[in-house]
Amino acid sequence: MLFEHVGVDGQRRLRRARVVLVGCGALGSVLAGTLVRAGVGALRLIDRDFPELNNLQRQTLFDEDDVAQGLPKAEAAARKLRRVNSQVEVEPVVADLHAENAEHLCTGHDLILDGTDNLETRFLMNDVAVKHGIPWVYGACIGAEGLVLPVLPRQTACLRCIWDEPPPPGSLPTCDTVGVLASAVSVVASLQAVEALKILIGRHDEVNRHLTAINVWAGRVRTISVQSAFEGGACPCCALGRFDFLTAARGSTTTTLCGRDAVQVLPRPAPATRANGPGAGAGPSRTAPPLFEAVRRRLPAACRARGNAFILQFDADGCIVTLFSDGRAIVKGTSRPAVARAIYARYVGF
Repeated sequence: MLFEHVGVDGQRRLRRARVVLVGCGALGSVLAGTLVRAGVGALRLIDRDFPELNNLQRQTLFDEDDVAQGLPKAEAAARKLRRVNSQVEVEPVVADLHAENAEHLCTGHDLILDGTDNLETRFLMNDVAVKHGIPWVYGACIGAEGLVLPVLPRQTACLRCIWDEPPPPGSLPTCDTVGVLASAVSVVASLQAVEALKILIGRHDEVNRHLTAINVWAGRVRTISVQSAFEGGACPCCALGRFDFLTAARGSTTTTLCGRDAVQVLPRPAPATRANGPGAGAGPSRTAPPLFEAVRRRLPAACRARGNAFILQFDADGCIVTLFSDGRAIVKGTSRPAVARAIYARYVGF
């Protein structure tokens, strides 16, 4: 409140604000911690994954106890954040954001924050934000470099004003190939958080209208003017009203996870929102879902089934399978989607 650009009125606005954060990994850890400590009113955390030991280099919300417990990231993060500021309403949603549930999970909020690690989900968030007029803040980080772009729908350039389509697979470096520096993550997420605060307290006139590019190793910050891309009026999303990523059927039934030697497999047929709408994961479940019990009964003893109310984990064909209550699974030990799908079909069966 002492900071002149926020003040008492800004703090009150922040207290009433509702934010949805997609992704609780590296960027998401910093974003969530910053907003909760700043006193945002409500924060919905959407994440499909669970923490692993190699995440701890850059995902500051988690520790070795979280890895040992096997809690989903959204749930583990929510428990930490509630201990930081009990006045903030923190809602974990253990889910994969896709075309069928994105509007349901993101609308009704004042801001969408990007804590993800893949372009397909970012283009989907862009569609939801522009369609419903919800501001959002894009952020990305790889190696020592990062990008930040605040989007005020139909006022500033959106993601598709700049990139009409995601680049083809293999055309960009990934954390598998070049890694990611934790300090770069912190800088990118901090810049995202500053723009988020401006939006939430109503200082839209002070929101950065540029794409900010940083390289922490070189000590370089560049701002790139992108407003002309919006003003040109040719954007398929914000100018022409096409929401291609939102209206498409769910893209792929498998997703290779960045830097994980793992593949996420989605069930067929793709569910809609199922049990992962608002409130899903908001509190710890007392019993394992029926899906877990059904799969556990079929597993051979050699699979060493274990888990908790949120996940069922087992060994299969040299890989480790982590099954979630919505039917998703992460198959660790392969980067080949066909192998992961075959293991899923063999042991989960749908």
